[in-house]
Amino acid sequence: MLEFRDIDITDKKRITAALNESQFMGCEYSFSNNMAWKRLGDSKISFFKEFYICCSFRSEDGIPKFFFPSGKGSCSEVIAEMKKTAEGLGKPLRIAGITESSLDMLSDLFPDSFDVSTDEGDWDYIYASKDLRELPGRRYHSKRNHLARFGELDASFSVITEKDFDDCITFSAVEYNEKADGQDHSFIAEQYAINTYFNYYNELDLSGGVIRIGGKVAAFSIGDRLNDSTFCVHIEKADKSYNGIYTGINNLSAKAFTEGFEYTNREEDLGLEGLRKAKQSYHPLFLLKKYTVTFK
Repeated sequence: MLEFRDIDITDKKRITAALNESQFMGCEYSFSNNMAWKRLGDSKISFFKEFYICCSFRSEDGIPKFFFPSGKGSCSEVIAEMKKTAEGLGKPLRIAGITESSLDMLSDLFPDSFDVSTDEGDWDYIYASKDLRELPGRRYHSKRNHLARFGELDASFSVITEKDFDDCITFSAVEYNEKADGQDHSFIAEQYAINTYFNYYNELDLSGGVIRIGGKVAAFSIGDRLNDSTFCVHIEKADKSYNGIYTGINNLSAKAFTEGFEYTNREEDLGLEGLRKAKQSYHPLFLLKKYTVTFK
């Protein structure tokens, strides 16, 4: 059976090697994402030979949610080990983060052995990085207008350095205190994630940009390399009272950090209508469909 434990910064080299081997495009396949967001799903990690496995032990029905393993070796062998571990907990094996190609492989290896479900709120928005940098053509006309409004602000953009950490944390904490009631688990998990990103910023090899207006933080964005072709945006915060601020931080960060990456993953919309409209307004190349299978 697999043994699970908390993820730690010292795991970065081993986990990154497994992630690089698989080159998955889903936002779950990022070491910094796994480390920062571990409180959201009470996530733990394990290794099996040359595979890396992350599992969320927080769920509404009490069934742990394993994520499709990354690394190399026998897929049937590692899935069998995951199944044995789940059954040892008295639960069926549930695997999430499965793309269509991985689903086909599982169907070949374990025919008629599981049920399949999907939730559009979990699908990742994948964009052409060049489009986010250039905002070309008629379909981005409104975004260029927003950028023009942003240009009228007395704003400055710079790459995040250690001198910005405390100000960015304070900026996000103010938003947290305004929105959260202190009990909402997702708000608490997000604040933990933001603090983790800044506490381990250099060790995680993150890239980030900050916009200041009047010397004060008005927006910031953090992301990193997801795979050889994809940059992933993990956090984007902005003060909506400034016209065009979100378009500004999006565009300036894309210009600063996505050169050399064909794609940018801006993660899921979580089924939130406002977030969905915002992500769709940037015209994704496609949504990365992700499936969950539960073995019978």
